Amino acid sequence: MSQREVRMAPLRDRLPIQRMLELYQHDLSDIWSQDLDSHGEYGYALDRYWDTEGFHPFVATVDSKYAGFALVNQAVRVGTHGYWMDQFFVLKKYRHQGMGQFLAHSVFAALRGRWEVGEMPENLPAQTFWREVIRWQGVIQVFESSAE
Repeated sequence: MSQREVRMAPLRDRLPIQRMLELYQHDLSDIWSQDLDSHGEYGYALDRYWDTEGFHPFVATVDSKYAGFALVNQAVRVGTHGYWMDQFFVLKKYRHQGMGQFLAHSVFAALRGRWEVGEMPENLPAQTFWREVIRWQGVIQVFESSAE
């Protein structure tokens, strides 16, 4: 049985998350209009997740190997307060095995309160995933995460 873990990511997880972000952005490159920079990277303003209040990086592992991440902030789109799932990614190797749901539910349990989760309208796999995880229809879902 594989050992799965989700934890708030300390600074030592920054580089692995940055590298997974490149894979994530590549996966979405057909619907997310981004170009590579002069270093051949998509790039992402990641430092704020460790040096700005209200930003929360999470990392998922399977048997101590990186499996995905979630980046959460408080830049909600619909309400005036709560948490926004800014970026969410699971490596292809771990998809369709419950890792995404485990990551999502672990993050929601760690940060209780009002949540907003949105997807790009063209990202149909993400819409399907989030509808299964939080049972909601639409492009932005709003819900409360509370003790079960």
